[in-house]
Amino acid sequence: MSDRVFLGGGGEGYGEQQGLDLKYANRHGLIAGATGTGKTVTLQILAEGFSNAGVPVILSDVKGDLSGLALAGSPDHKLHEPFLERAARIGFEGYGYHPCPVTFWDLYGEQGHPVRTTVAEMGPLLLARLLELSEAQEGTLNIAFRLADEEGLPLLDLKDLQALLVWIGENRSQLSLRYGNVSTSSIGAIQRRLLVLENQGGAGLFGEPALALSDLMRCDAAGRGMVNILAADKLMAAPGLYSTFLLWLLSELFEELPEVGDPDKPRLVFFFDEAHLLFDDAPKALIDKVEQVARLIRSKGVGIYFITQNPADVPEDILGQLGNRIQHALRAFTAKDRKNLRLAAETYRENPRFSTEDAIREVGVGEAVTSMLQKKGVPGIVERTLIRPPSTQLGPISAGERKKMLKASDMAGKYDTPMDRRSAFEILAQRAQAAAQAAEAAEETAEAAPEPTAREFNAARRYSGSRVSRSTSRSYKKKDSFTSAMSEAVIKELKGTTGRRIVRGILGSLFKGR
Repeated sequence: MSDRVFLGGGGEGYGEQQGLDLKYANRHGLIAGATGTGKTVTLQILAEGFSNAGVPVILSDVKGDLSGLALAGSPDHKLHEPFLERAARIGFEGYGYHPCPVTFWDLYGEQGHPVRTTVAEMGPLLLARLLELSEAQEGTLNIAFRLADEEGLPLLDLKDLQALLVWIGENRSQLSLRYGNVSTSSIGAIQRRLLVLENQGGAGLFGEPALALSDLMRCDAAGRGMVNILAADKLMAAPGLYSTFLLWLLSELFEELPEVGDPDKPRLVFFFDEAHLLFDDAPKALIDKVEQVARLIRSKGVGIYFITQNPADVPEDILGQLGNRIQHALRAFTAKDRKNLRLAAETYRENPRFSTEDAIREVGVGEAVTSMLQKKGVPGIVERTLIRPPSTQLGPISAGERKKMLKASDMAGKYDTPMDRRSAFEILAQRAQAAAQAAEAAEETAEAAPEPTAREFNAARRYSGSRVSRSTSRSYKKKDSFTSAMSEAVIKELKGTTGRRIVRGILGSLFKGR
């Protein structure tokens, strides 16, 4: 296996061969360019290169084109001859067709193995971003997660969180004294956003069995890294769900993987396509989290590569950490376009042979302006590069081929059947049932108590110092305080039929039909 991922080369008017040194591949990277300039093919050949080097890959297939990584290219393809010519021109020795080991995943479980996590693993910060909550609503969500920990209520799926929010609403007066104001309007807003998430199909993301990260970091028998492809064409209809899921996955890798220092090659490479969706309207706390992860996760052997149309889509603090860059053509028809083009050119180490700004504007489809990290992590001089042709199929595979591969996959059957173990929903339902039964038992005990005889009545009046009412068979002090009177009234009411209705109505009726 080579210690470089070959990207492309030159020919007349171009620079030397360009490659991504595996030792610096965990220093992250950027693939940028306007629509139709070749970003997807560049992503494809990088995935091939990492896989061949024994590095597992995670990528999202936004348009369905990347499923072709599972099959070898064909001499019958219309671009076969141009591919051979390009390979000869750039000095790509040994070019040929071969497939990559691929595992398909899908949040909806339709085009790949189901992907799930639990509500607790997602956490309040990412879930608040997914639900587009206000600051006050996010505060209520944080209270819910805190109570789940304190009360021993596992939050696995959406119905667990919904049941816990109902419980918080019923006990908001007491909880507000401890945690601050808990308003019914915030609880209602969260419940409505959860309903929207369910309508988008997001409920399938939460539950068990949860995805094991080790299943994303496998190699095949030949030592080639597994290419994990997340079907995202349907998922893009819910961009918030798409970006939040990928960010969760990145955060989980950061939290669970051990430090490995400065490895000879990455343990995993993560491609984040349509990266602008991650940062659009994102709160500062979330952007700070992404910056922190990007800065520290490389010491755990993970490389992150953002794919977007314009480098300006990525915040400057994060952009500065992306050492390996492949810039396809940018259009410059408006003043804003020209400004973005100029800013993009300024992020590269200049080459005295040409203007970087002009090169970014002029490169054609399948060409790019590249700068890879060199010895000691120093950015290389920018070069114009002809991107090498792919060895895997260009374009999507058929539905039949995908179905066949899913059936033969090592992951077949592991995640297909959802589990529903005892969690917050079941625990709260059991508590509600127990409370209703206790109230009913108390009422039956009170109704079964016999009326006192005349002798008992007189004795009670003579020796207790209390006045006894025959109609109620209850004794009370002549000088009872207001508090005592109110307490007695409440106890009496809860023991009666009305009290039983209250307990059943508040704690029990919401669980009927579940």
